[in-house]
Amino acid sequence: MGLIIYLNGKFVPEEEAKVSVFDHGFLYGDGVFEGIRAYYGRVFRLKEHIERLYDSAKAINLEIPYTRDEMSEIVCETCRQNNLKDAYIRLVISRGKGDLGLDPRKCEAPTTVCIASSITLYPPELYETGLDVITVPTRRNIAEGVNPRIKSLNYLNNIMAKMEAAIAGVQEAILLTQDGYVAECTGDNIFMVRDGVIKTPATHLGMLEGVTRNAVIELAQKRGIKVEETVLTRYDFFTAHECWLTGTAAELIPVVKIDNRVIGNGKPGPVFAALLDDFRELVKHDGSEI
Repeated sequence: MGLIIYLNGKFVPEEEAKVSVFDHGFLYGDGVFEGIRAYYGRVFRLKEHIERLYDSAKAINLEIPYTRDEMSEIVCETCRQNNLKDAYIRLVISRGKGDLGLDPRKCEAPTTVCIASSITLYPPELYETGLDVITVPTRRNIAEGVNPRIKSLNYLNNIMAKMEAAIAGVQEAILLTQDGYVAECTGDNIFMVRDGVIKTPATHLGMLEGVTRNAVIELAQKRGIKVEETVLTRYDFFTAHECWLTGTAAELIPVVKIDNRVIGNGKPGPVFAALLDDFRELVKHDGSEI
């Protein structure tokens, strides 16, 4: 039996969850989305995800036809409909059905889709041994183009970088800004440790403000570890003592090599290990009950 999908006000079997070929999300990537996780019967930081969804929609002048409370309930009910206590949830709002032209005014109403399923981003053993990543030629979108702070349906920039990583035989890629500073990875934020200080690229450089990223910053600060959101170069990461990635799907995963430079001693570090334990404890009680 397949999944139950929320589609425009109804819960339908996945085989019946159909969107028009004239939908501008399909034709042009015109829309926004969120990837959300549920753990132990709670949707982790649902409020923060919903706020980011509405901020992204506002930035592209897309009016979501639900209140934030209604959207939160859609997410929770989608999990209930599928009897899921632990899930990966994909919430998508597109501009909706229009014509073959670009004009968003031709789209009468947005399309809303919510899927609750599961996801495995990286093999489990890599959480113990760490990732080997590379910097790729593809640069992160500029803020004056498709601003990376908007979680839009247009992910071609990320996909191109992911393809370059795959060609190189590694799992993940680091994207640089147009000025050559470290921005983020294809689907994750990036952190490093040097001399006991955690550093991560500042959001104003042009990157997504991750919900998991912010949770990890809070957890580090609770431990009394200094965290700097700043401007970082490849050199900073090459000479780091530890490195890891954060994301809704990835959670926290260590990085042990960047562009063939071994990070620290080539093994996941103690700060990463402590924060991973803290995060796994946090998700047990932080979230909206399903």
